[in-house]
Amino acid sequence: MTLAKILPGKLGFGSAPLGNLFRAIPEQEALATFEAAWRDGIRYFDNAPFYGAGLAELRMGEALAGKPRADYVISTKVGRIVLDEVEDANARDQGEKGGVFEHGRPNRVVTDYSADATLRSIEDSLKRLRTDHIDIVWVHDVAQDFHGDDWIGMFESARQGAFKVLDRLRDEGVIKAWGLGVNRVEAVELLLGLEGPRPDGSLLAGRYTLLDHDRALQRLMPVAAERGLGIVVGGPYSSGALVGGPNFEYAPAPPAILDKVARIKAIADRHGVGMKAAGLQFSLANPAVAAVIPGASRPGRIAEDRAALEETVPADFWRDLRQAGLVHPAAPLPGGA
Repeated sequence: MTLAKILPGKLGFGSAPLGNLFRAIPEQEALATFEAAWRDGIRYFDNAPFYGAGLAELRMGEALAGKPRADYVISTKVGRIVLDEVEDANARDQGEKGGVFEHGRPNRVVTDYSADATLRSIEDSLKRLRTDHIDIVWVHDVAQDFHGDDWIGMFESARQGAFKVLDRLRDEGVIKAWGLGVNRVEAVELLLGLEGPRPDGSLLAGRYTLLDHDRALQRLMPVAAERGLGIVVGGPYSSGALVGGPNFEYAPAPPAILDKVARIKAIADRHGVGMKAAGLQFSLANPAVAAVIPGASRPGRIAEDRAALEETVPADFWRDLRQAGLVHPAAPLPGGA
């Protein structure tokens, strides 16, 4: 079954903020944000044990309690085990994402892509999410940004462990689909080049956005489209940089990115186009993209995302972006612009 047939719509909910990403979000605010997404009609929710050391999954389990299980789709991730023992959240080695969940739970988080750890991770997620099944499982962060030069070794561990387990669980009908959940194109390229595993797609965060899409466009999207593998785009606003936030790639945005944002915004303002609309609609214009999952930590953000998805964007806006060299010459644009 393709991801497009599994996912209930083009707009999903990325739950990293529910794990206290960057700030300590009050419980009621987190639950209200989820409820806003539910009222909006969003029925695809992505999660991970990594988000606040299980906090995002616990909050989602609370929010979904009592809602009909057949009415929504959940994806979560494997590759990390959340332990009962605690540690200093600021002392964790999180590669390029150091400190992003310093306000999450203090539970120790261990990286492990083995077969046994994959099964344990799924069991633990089922308990935190208070559900009897998970629809889609992504193998989390088996890439350079977390593991540096050791990432190939980590990938090999996942190839021998997690990939085989998830292939079997999908074939047995325990899950509906699997793939990678990463912030780097190279890991997905490597997966698609293997003979054995048969992934159904992948979640690619931050790599098919208005601010950064060249490599994914050239190296990944054509293969994914040819094989019918859906790509879920995470982080369509590039950690907030595209919509005026200070961060890009979970860190302060460099001058070159801020300059690109300013150039895009100048064209958007000229055409009366919202930056969220530009970001979401650009990502979805690629035929390989099955859904976008912006994160939200405040209820009002959900309505903004829906409005952005439905906003009418003139073709001249996209043509001006192309002419200014702000999108790749080969990037598909909405309406064939």
